[in-house]
Amino acid sequence: MFTGIIQGTGRIAARTLSGDAGKLTVEPAFRLDNPQYGESIAVNGACLTLESCSEGRLVFHVMEETFRRTNLGRLAIGSTVNLERAMRADGRFGGHIVTGHIDGVGRILSCGKAGSDTEYVVELPEQAAPYLAPKGSVALDGISLTLASLEQNRFAVRIIPVTWKETALRFRKPGDPVNIEADLIGKYVHHQLQAIFSGREGSSGKKELAMDDLAEAGFL
Repeated sequence: MFTGIIQGTGRIAARTLSGDAGKLTVEPAFRLDNPQYGESIAVNGACLTLESCSEGRLVFHVMEETFRRTNLGRLAIGSTVNLERAMRADGRFGGHIVTGHIDGVGRILSCGKAGSDTEYVVELPEQAAPYLAPKGSVALDGISLTLASLEQNRFAVRIIPVTWKETALRFRKPGDPVNIEADLIGKYVHHQLQAIFSGREGSSGKKELAMDDLAEAGFL
């Protein structure tokens, strides 16, 4: 499990694919104390398994599906990525529950100053849309953020100066792909309520869960 509090950034040094799996090599820009073979590290929010670490390079075994379903297969070699090691059982919980399982990839539509912060407007992929809620949590390239606004096909987040300075978002521009992971609790609530309301409709009339249903159930 991760929390969305980025520990540092790294640079994509190499990427290879052979059949249904490949390797991703990342050069971290900070010191990782005692990296362990087989440990989980979130790279741009995607949970990957560390296969080796030598000469300051982290090498991950990556499935072809991960390259295809995240921006790790689209970013250019040399791109900066966010890194977070899995949370220790006795660690500080600073963000929100992040699993490292990406729900979709959206494009940055715009970015600009909003007071002392920076606002990013991001395309909302269809597969992630049901799980986002106004003022809810979302992980963007692994960063724990709060939705500033939410529309049918886009959402906005505000980036505070420390997040801007310490993460890879400062290198992203309109048109760039970003990984999106919706709040885990929201996904479970949606799944359970979808089953409840679908059951009411009967097997021949399945009903899609809407925001009005969440309000009726007392969640909004």
